Amino acid sequence: MMKKDLHKESTAALLSELLNIPVENLDGNKLSDILEAPMAIKGVGAKKANKLYVIQEVVRRVLQEPPAPPLITGPQDVVRLFSRKLLYEPKEHFMLAIINAATRLIAAPTLSIGSLTNATVHPREVFQEALKYPCAAIIMVHNHPSGDATPSSEDIALTENLVKAGNILDIPVLDHIIIANHRFISMKEYGYMDKPITVTLPDLPQ
Repeated sequence: MMKKDLHKESTAALLSELLNIPVENLDGNKLSDILEAPMAIKGVGAKKANKLYVIQEVVRRVLQEPPAPPLITGPQDVVRLFSRKLLYEPKEHFMLAIINAATRLIAAPTLSIGSLTNATVHPREVFQEALKYPCAAIIMVHNHPSGDATPSSEDIALTENLVKAGNILDIPVLDHIIIANHRFISMKEYGYMDKPITVTLPDLPQ
């Protein structure tokens, strides 16, 4: 029985293969009954029953493992994960997508809840939150309850400041995504983050 064909086999055929007993011994038995009392099946002794118990325990542990964090490959992934929370909020919410080195989302804190047209956030707060995690990069996400996803002048200025701060801290700002009225704008894809960034450092004492 080849691995690729296992999904085509009946439960009785799979158990027959696993326990090395005739499939006829299993016909007419529910899987739950077999697992509850395996030694009631002809040809299944203590050793084979124990094999079933071990498999049940392995499956139980697999099902209890937390799922892998979602993979972020582009703005569509971010929108899919955040739109359910942000789409119908009556106030602006500024959230942060914290990405690890495997480009998986490891945290999504809400940094600010503002008014209908504004959610104030400072770069210091953004990176303080990011540094709580094994962070390789960040993506900013916020909503526009007005339904217009066009970035405001404040959105553009904030993005520029965050990119500058990220360059200094070596935490890349990958994008700033605005969600509104079943559409979104990726400030990266629309070119708002493509202009050269000039980082000005304070003069050092002589």
